[in-house]
Amino acid sequence: MKILAIIPARGGSKGVPGKNIKLLNGKPLIAYTTEIALQSKFLTEVIVSTEDEQIIDVAKSLGIKVPFIRPEHLAQDTTPTIDVIIHALEWYENQNIFFDAVCLLQVTSPFRTVEFLDKAIEKFIVSDCDSLVSVQKVPHEYNPHWTFEVNSAGTLKIATGETEIIPRRQELPTAYHRDGSIYITKSKVLLEEHSLYGKSTAFIESEPDFYVNIDTLQDWEKAEEMIQNKLK
Repeated sequence: MKILAIIPARGGSKGVPGKNIKLLNGKPLIAYTTEIALQSKFLTEVIVSTEDEQIIDVAKSLGIKVPFIRPEHLAQDTTPTIDVIIHALEWYENQNIFFDAVCLLQVTSPFRTVEFLDKAIEKFIVSDCDSLVSVQKVPHEYNPHWTFEVNSAGTLKIATGETEIIPRRQELPTAYHRDGSIYITKSKVLLEEHSLYGKSTAFIESEPDFYVNIDTLQDWEKAEEMIQNKLK
């Protein structure tokens, strides 16, 4: 299976200014993702999609291809990630280069391992699902069967639609949330359905110890603390 890894990294960042190339323990944040992607035995091509000249220079210094400059209209706060992916796929197709699937690796999840990445890709291939996402368990107190919405009468209803709440934690079904580390999707699903998920989604559970999703300065501080703890 031919798989294109896309690492999206636009220049604008409000939560952590310049975060994609900001130094985390002495190296650019983007390097944590590019290093792992280059080691994968399943990825056919690894690229960075960006509109920013500084990010282009850093990416190339790390040995990552930047085959095109992303258009400015696809580098806004409100730009859907799927539009960035489709732009890259269509750029390659215009060069008569085709991929079976895309692996999206976000810079904001720096601590995945190559073993975990390859295990995810292998599971995706074997599953033959339209997509695969990395997930983590939802703590029982946030389980959707224990969460509520406000109904038209202004009172609470169970978010899952049940009329009786599950009384015991032990009876709750396991629930998961996306952790943003890995998304893999068939190219056909991306291009024809304009969807990251399609009709069937496999999953792989991430290690909580490696989890951080850097969107704020507090997240950045957490990442720095995680690195320091690993160095002890």
